[in-house]
Amino acid sequence: MEILWIALCIAVFIAAAVLVISYICFRMAFYVPDRDSEDCEEVSTPKGEIYDPYRERMEKWTKETRAMPQEEFSITSFDGLTLFGKYYEYKKGAPIELMFHGYRGNPESDLSGGVQRCFKLGRSSFIVDQRCSRKSGGNVITFGINEHRDCLCWIDFMIEHFGPDVKIILTGISMGASTVLMAAGKPLPKNVIGVLADCGYSSPKDIIKKVIRQMGLPASVGYFFVKLGARIYGHFDLEETSPESALKNCTVPVIFFHGEDDAFVPCDMSRINYEACSSKKKIVTVPGAGHGLSYPVAPEKYLGSLREFFGEEASYMQ
Repeated sequence: MEILWIALCIAVFIAAAVLVISYICFRMAFYVPDRDSEDCEEVSTPKGEIYDPYRERMEKWTKETRAMPQEEFSITSFDGLTLFGKYYEYKKGAPIELMFHGYRGNPESDLSGGVQRCFKLGRSSFIVDQRCSRKSGGNVITFGINEHRDCLCWIDFMIEHFGPDVKIILTGISMGASTVLMAAGKPLPKNVIGVLADCGYSSPKDIIKKVIRQMGLPASVGYFFVKLGARIYGHFDLEETSPESALKNCTVPVIFFHGEDDAFVPCDMSRINYEACSSKKKIVTVPGAGHGLSYPVAPEKYLGSLREFFGEEASYMQ
């Protein structure tokens, strides 16, 4: 009887330890506190030395974008969150890039220059605050699992608001790229004419394991706790889908961009996504570009690749 009691105590201790570790992992990887006091007036640029040579240009882009005519919209997500986005019109009837920023980022820091780039291509721009960012609701980032459902909701809104003939290009950077790639694996309306994915990861599992290894921890063990934390405390399954698996069902053209010196999301992850993609596709890698820096490092190559890739479908481009 004493042995059984000891065994029960050990089992309870192990279970409690697993739950505590999983909760810590959940807070570190997925949880975002309320943002009532977030200062949205400050010009935001990505953190890190690799962005220093481009920071002044990014700040200039942000200030220019803030001064441009814009219209704010909001929708309700599939799980009841209020999500916000801003629309910048190039001209009526122009194709619209629906743009998604990255992990723990925001539209200004991650997509600076995005509106200007769209205008250079004769496109309007619709940049959203992803769940858990800026004005949008939510406290749990899901690495594209729930975010790709938000993307589908935004597509429905755009068709309803801009009309049945609107042309939409899904665009994302980092986690935003993986978000739109997951959405691209779903049945999409004919309004979606293409996808632009910049430095996206191949799956939530792959990028999380990569970060765990960088922390000097065993990837498989660490990932077990992260996945469990997502399931118990975040109420989502990290392995429900992935860009790599979704792209096997993709039917719209996809162009991939990735910096060859990306130290956060390895360039090979875009190559994996490219190989998995079953539709018209192109991959463009930029030597010397770090994470999310392909456009600032090589703007003409970036624009030229887009013009060439979309071809006749992009006859609206200048």
